[in-house]
Amino acid sequence: MENKKSKGRQKIPIKKIEKQDNLYASFSKRRMNLYKKASDLVFECDVDIGMIFFSPIGNPFSFFHPNVDVVVSLAAHNREKVNELKSRLEELDTIEDIEIAKKQSYDGVIEARQKGWWESIEQLNADKVSTFEAWLETFVFNMQNRLNQLEIGASSSVLGFNV
Repeated sequence: MENKKSKGRQKIPIKKIEKQDNLYASFSKRRMNLYKKASDLVFECDVDIGMIFFSPIGNPFSFFHPNVDVVVSLAAHNREKVNELKSRLEELDTIEDIEIAKKQSYDGVIEARQKGWWESIEQLNADKVSTFEAWLETFVFNMQNRLNQLEIGASSSVLGFNV
């Protein structure tokens, strides 16, 4: 076999076609290839497809399978479904934020319980300690009174008196 004189089929770099006649010819060839590829996609993958494109002089071309109404209504339905899912996601994000705040609050309560009340007493200043002592004295006084009432009530009911 002899050496080839040409380089064979070469890949043409993609760039904007400047010459109008070449532009129209290239568009026509590529448009037909788009139709063929879309038709193959429909046949091989059983999909619904829609394409609209315009020629260099502004003429519209389209390809829809099975038809325009089906493709447009499916797109509208899918857009509506996406919007519903977005709003549900926003609701769930809000609920998640609320639950995170609750957990942090509960964690704070648990941490305070684990510290114990005596640790918080150690942090009181002199005025607060005086107030706390007064509250404890009042509490003890009230508890002693209540205990006395219960004892009197118990002893009088044993004797048959109503107090």
